[in-house]
Amino acid sequence: MNNTRLVIIVLGLVLSTACQNQNSENILEDVEETLSSTGTIPGKYGAELDLLGVVSPAEMIAIVEKEGNFEGKISGEIKEVCTKKGCWLTMDLPNGKSMRVTFKDYGFFVPTTSQGYPIVLEGEAIMTETDVDTQRHYAEDGGMSKEEVAKITESKREITFEAVGVVIKEKA
Repeated sequence: MNNTRLVIIVLGLVLSTACQNQNSENILEDVEETLSSTGTIPGKYGAELDLLGVVSPAEMIAIVEKEGNFEGKISGEIKEVCTKKGCWLTMDLPNGKSMRVTFKDYGFFVPTTSQGYPIVLEGEAIMTETDVDTQRHYAEDGGMSKEEVAKITESKREITFEAVGVVIKEKA
């Protein structure tokens, strides 16, 4: 979607919500949500970051397993994105597992259609225990059927990543 069309959509949203006598804070939230979910792919989201000092996911895993956490930049490819808002994504790791990426303080989102794009993330990875309810919530957001969600019955030990900034790059 080009920038002109995006501006028209945003203005239409502002005008339509303004006509409903909402307060300005709700209008701003609606505009921000629309912009984040229809953002341009590729793009920069969250804090600005440079692409120097990026490590591989394998290096990040080794550091997390040794030290319990990792702070820095990694690269990978987006596997899944929250279909509702773009408020999380997953990427495959070289150990055969996937890693969920959330965004610091729910401060930004990525486009809901960004699956398959290369990505650079900056933030912190930690080893965590994800409870059943949280896993089910993510599964529902990812579009899983009720039957698939019901099959989630155990907590899962996994690496999670909280990003402060994201760069989605052009597909190769």
